[in-house]
Amino acid sequence: MPTTFLKVTASTLAFAASLSGAAIAQDTLAATDPREPIVVVTANRTAQPVERVGQSITVVDSEEIERRQTQSVADILRTLPGVSISRNGPIGSTTSVFIRGAESDQTVALIDGIKLNDPSTPGGGFNFGNLLTGNIERIEVLRGPSSVLWGSQAIGGVINMITRQPTEDLAVNLRGEYGYRDTGQLVGNISGKAGPLSASAGAGYFRTDGISAFSEARGGTEKDGYENFGANGNVNLALNDAISIDARGWYSEGRVNIDGFPAPSFAFGDVNEESRTRELVGYTGINAALFDGRFRNRLGYAYTDTRRRSIAFDGPPTETFASHGRNERIEYQGIFDITDGWQLTGGLERETSRFSSSSYGAPPTLGRARIDSIYGQIVASPVTGLTLTGGVRHDDHNRFGGATTFGASGAYAIDQTGTILRASYAEGFKAPSLFQLQSDFGNQQLQPERSKGWDAGVTQNLVEGRLQASATYFRRNSDDLIIFVSCTAPLTGICANRPSGTYDNVSKARAEGVEIGLAMVPVDALRLQANYTFTDATNRSPGNVNFGRQLVRRPQHSVSALVDFTWGFGLETGVTLTHVGANFDNANNSRKVEGYVLADLRASFPVTERVDIYARVENLFDERYETVFRYGSPGRAGYAGVRLRY
Repeated sequence: MPTTFLKVTASTLAFAASLSGAAIAQDTLAATDPREPIVVVTANRTAQPVERVGQSITVVDSEEIERRQTQSVADILRTLPGVSISRNGPIGSTTSVFIRGAESDQTVALIDGIKLNDPSTPGGGFNFGNLLTGNIERIEVLRGPSSVLWGSQAIGGVINMITRQPTEDLAVNLRGEYGYRDTGQLVGNISGKAGPLSASAGAGYFRTDGISAFSEARGGTEKDGYENFGANGNVNLALNDAISIDARGWYSEGRVNIDGFPAPSFAFGDVNEESRTRELVGYTGINAALFDGRFRNRLGYAYTDTRRRSIAFDGPPTETFASHGRNERIEYQGIFDITDGWQLTGGLERETSRFSSSSYGAPPTLGRARIDSIYGQIVASPVTGLTLTGGVRHDDHNRFGGATTFGASGAYAIDQTGTILRASYAEGFKAPSLFQLQSDFGNQQLQPERSKGWDAGVTQNLVEGRLQASATYFRRNSDDLIIFVSCTAPLTGICANRPSGTYDNVSKARAEGVEIGLAMVPVDALRLQANYTFTDATNRSPGNVNFGRQLVRRPQHSVSALVDFTWGFGLETGVTLTHVGANFDNANNSRKVEGYVLADLRASFPVTERVDIYARVENLFDERYETVFRYGSPGRAGYAGVRLRY
């Protein structure tokens, strides 16, 4: 149940028609004002009013992103229902995102509908460390297994980041800020339309001296800085009223200092090493609307390329690690409006993934795999207020064979009482990563990880829509989870030629919990949001010594609250409070990471119609906390900036 707000505009519908894979289901709600109507565009990969969607989702719109002033996408995500993060130190460090207790690599990450997951990582997941808010205009988080429309990895859910879209009129946005530990950021974007061509393009630069990745409370002294350059682009050419061509791209290049295990003690501590990541994402496609727009077709090609290197500078510069991951996807999607309230969606996809990795200049390990997919989904409204959705998908992997997944959901909107009832059942799967299949530790007999999950919830609008409350219960069981296993002599079976160990489908897990949300606009100048999540994610592997124990880095309790007030003379002030409960950093739960509470203050003031100044204080009470054992997090920090728009 979302606690953030989506303001619906006509551009949302236009965007949904062209976006590759951007759609989102939603279980609540509110827009910047909860009385606003809501349209969501990812759950069904096409625009749908929220009252017709049965899945659970949160949407953070451009106004909310601007209001919060947050630098990192991960720091926004950790305030949302059902989402937790872990970060290996300061901003820019390796960052994992967990949805409803699922593994971080069981989340599909998208930018403008293009898959970001890196096939060169051990689990094939995505590192959120380099993902800054920059020119991101909207964030959509779909919770629960969602493989029918999103394919492999959608066990925990889907996170879709949407950059600034083309506008009808010329629009220019520029933002710059400076603050704590020589941190500076500059972001700009320009968009507009000329005849049949509409476009949006932007870029951003960020740098900071940072803090020690090795926790300063444990003896870390060396500052680990971070630098990032990013760019985004989106172009659409309307050939006529029915046919258009669109292209979009995103680029990020970041470098961050990291800490490790220096000789001679090989205990964790300060080292002079730098991790570099370059990410390139592109998409181009053709869109055709037939039969007076009732049959909308899209044929596209998507490309993701991720390169990572680590360089040690203690002594002569030495490359300690290098990897290259690439995804290529050819996809067709068709959406047909059968009749009023009835809609059919179907598609075909072919995804080819490649990776290479090496350490200390050794010959690289190479791998390649292909998945062919077909899916279909129908949305039906048999009676007023009731919407039913059902779909099925089949994926054929050239290594392990086929996987079929099913999903269904229902939403019932009762206008007389302002109530929306929701329920969904969905299956998810995750293909073994290329590293798990084909590296020196690989096992080519691996089968996909599988999950089955369901949730049910209610959203209630009161006081003419000024008060909105929601509650959702969820449960998910996961089987055939892939973990690393040690090998001992004699090396037989899956351990043959694997003296250092390999991977196997041996684990099971269960996650269940409750998400509760509240959104209020008691008067037009005051906005309040709050949510609470309880997640019980445990090891359910029969016979395992850790059976029944909590999964690593999955806090059971999290709470967030946001209060924003606009004063009569234009000043906007706000506070965000975030509490994350204690969790465990190892499988046997012997190493505990304590919970923490963060308080952030913010303010902005419109100097003119086109110029705003703003400032914020993060971690107001200088909380010393860790999200990963031994890795530090920033203390109290202040920033100030200016926003320009035309």
